[in-house]
Order: sequence, then structure tokens, then C-alpha cells
Amino acid sequence: MLKTLRYTTAIVALSASAALAGSMAEPAPEPTIAYAPAPSATPDWTGGYVGAQIGFADVGTTAAGVEGDGVIGGLTAGYDFDMGNWVAGVGIDYDWADVDLAGAATLENVLRVKARGGYKMGDGLLYATAGYANAYTDTLGDSDGYFVGAGYEQRVTSSFNVGAEVLYHEFADFNGSGIDVDATTIQLRGTFRF
Repeated sequence: MLKTLRYTTAIVALSASAALAGSMAEPAPEPTIAYAPAPSATPDWTGGYVGAQIGFADVGTTAAGVEGDGVIGGLTAGYDFDMGNWVAGVGIDYDWADVDLAGAATLENVLRVKARGGYKMGDGLLYATAGYANAYTDTLGDSDGYFVGAGYEQRVTSSFNVGAEVLYHEFADFNGSGIDVDATTIQLRGTFRF
């Protein structure tokens, strides 16, 4: 009987160790977890900038035959606020010009005080802009008006951007003359950010 008890104990012990050991099949491999790389961070646009711009101006008026076009260019400065994917900012432009308006007047300079807002696209910024404008001529004096437009800026380095901007200006009843003046400008610009 003792012999039977030993055999039974041995069988029970072997059965228990096989049950605890699991199956004889190869274990399933651990699942791998794929990690997607974090999206690349867009540059921070918060800060000031100064720069220069040059381009073309096309000026028209409600006076018959009084229009002209020519080179326009000057200085720009401003400050932007980065809000994630969006950027808002304020700025000022001062452009010199020599646009002859059929001998009636010459557009000599334009001052703009602007607001802009745009969407970041990688290292670039696509934006809309609008604000106050003042145009000065040699014979008709100066007049206040407004402008609206759009532009694009691209980061070249962490401190230098290049861009382009198209603006439409309107000056109703230019300096009380009864003549309405409109102007479209297309300019290339370079700015240093700090």
C-alpha cells in the first residue's frame, strides 16, 4: 500500500507541475507598440521685426485720364503674437514712391498702420491684413484712407524672413478735391526678427 501511495503521489506531483508549467508550445510573442514621431514644432512667431520692402504700385482716380504706376518701397516694423496655429500682429509701413499721375500729381509716399492675422503653415505664415493708410502727393497734399490685403512670409533662418504682400488702398474725396483715388501695391519684403 505504501508503494501505491508513493506512485499516486508521484503522478499527482508530475501532473501538477505540468499544469503549472503551461503548455509545451512556444509562447506568443509580446505585441510591439509603434510610436508615431511627434509632429515637428512650428516656429514661434512672437516678437518684433524690422525690415524693408520694394515693389510696384498701380494708382487710379475718378478723374478722367489721371492714373499712373511705378516703383514703391520703404521700411516696415511690427510685433506678432503666436497663439498656437494662429498669429496676430500689428505693424507700421512707410513707403517712398515716384508715381506720376498723368502730370496732375505725383504720389510721393504712403504710411500704413496695420493689423494682421494669419495661419501658420510649417515655417510659413499666410495672413490677411487691413488698416489705416495716408498717401501724400506733391500737388494735392495728403489724404487718409484704408487698405486691405493678404501676404505670405517664409522663415529662411530663425531671425530672417522673406515674403510678399498685395494691398488694395482707397482714398475717398482725396484731400477734399472731390476725386477718389485707389491704389494696388505688390511688394516683396525681407524682415529681421528679434
